[in-house]
Amino acid sequence: MNKNLEEIYGTMGISEKVLRLSQEVEQTLKKRFEKIDKITEYNQMKVLSAMQKNKLSEAHFAPTTGYGYNDIGRETLEKVYADIFHTKAALVRPQITCGTHALYLALSAVLRPGDELISPVGKPYDTMEEIIGIRKSTGSLAEYGVSYKQVELLEDGSFDYDGIRDAISDKTKMMTIQRSKGYLTRPTFSVKQIGELITFIKEINSDIICMVDNCYGEFVDIIEPSDVGADMVVGSLIKNPGGGLAPIGGYICGTEECVDKAYYRLTAPGLGSEVGATLGVNKDFFQGLFQAPQVVNGALKGAIFAANLYEGLGYECTPDATEDRHDIIQAITFHDPDKVVAFCEGIQYAAPVDSYVTPTPWAMPGYDCDVIMAAGAFISGASIELSADAPMHEPYTVYFQGGLSYDHARFGIMKSLARMEEKGLVDLQK
Repeated sequence: MNKNLEEIYGTMGISEKVLRLSQEVEQTLKKRFEKIDKITEYNQMKVLSAMQKNKLSEAHFAPTTGYGYNDIGRETLEKVYADIFHTKAALVRPQITCGTHALYLALSAVLRPGDELISPVGKPYDTMEEIIGIRKSTGSLAEYGVSYKQVELLEDGSFDYDGIRDAISDKTKMMTIQRSKGYLTRPTFSVKQIGELITFIKEINSDIICMVDNCYGEFVDIIEPSDVGADMVVGSLIKNPGGGLAPIGGYICGTEECVDKAYYRLTAPGLGSEVGATLGVNKDFFQGLFQAPQVVNGALKGAIFAANLYEGLGYECTPDATEDRHDIIQAITFHDPDKVVAFCEGIQYAAPVDSYVTPTPWAMPGYDCDVIMAAGAFISGASIELSADAPMHEPYTVYFQGGLSYDHARFGIMKSLARMEEKGLVDLQK
């Protein structure tokens, strides 16, 4: 590393010990990174091909207002998403406020009073609990007469196929399959594993709708859950597929029937897909999608770098330093609230926006405990940008993700370790 670069790292709070350790770790990762680059190359060509096939032009960037009738940009964007995910239809809208909203939209579009929803992958993400009605909340599916079961994973993190078979009843209408781990330390599921689970479910009852929460997983592999039998694949545009440019929004890709129901649930009976002004965001949606494979590439490399650095210091990482990756999230368990706070402070201090702000735990809506979040992002709450968060309870695990480039993701991790060093919470002499 040249002297000028060392000097700028020094001015940005990275000690010589942290810098040298980081360089040593990075030198071991070249082969891993080459493999990620090949996946990125495939996905970049897949996105480009879909845009060319649908004759994307500057005219598709024009804004619409009011009802949004005849929004050719919106219609083309949804065709592009359907081609990328190899589905019959897609819904991609700025009216979807976040990933949680997209998931609620998908569930409530399909489920009716008396239907049963099952999670075959154990506990869902915290914000899903109020949607389902596990925790009481106004407007939950439980209020509308939808019942719920969950089948816990086996001790090794694999699916309990016998338990799933026993749980399915005549009322079972839908399965919700969360790809990423959420605030758990279970493994993230590969697309192949999800495909095997969907095949098993469909063999029992082919009419059961299988929805996959794809948040944090897009473009990590060359295939998506829709390639292995998912009826609905759902995600947020301020995560992977927005590429750091989408200012809001979510997507649902899937069968024509399922997506059509989601259109009517999003707008109103009788209106469906015909309305929904895009207000000038189409260009950001298209451009963000175009650069998404490269952004995911940097986030993945950052997660692998984080696991190798922190595992080398003796901390438990999920996935571990050598495992294949199926999403961009890296969990690091500290068993110490002070280390969690210091880690998140370092991530915040590495941000391009609000780097001078110190994050603190707070009672965030949708969670049942205090949560600390670090995210100095250009798009508020965009977890494809450098970010970290943690529920403030045992085992005090922090969840790191994002970085619009590998350089920034790596710096964020270096800064997190530097902050722990500064506070006397880690000894780098060992």
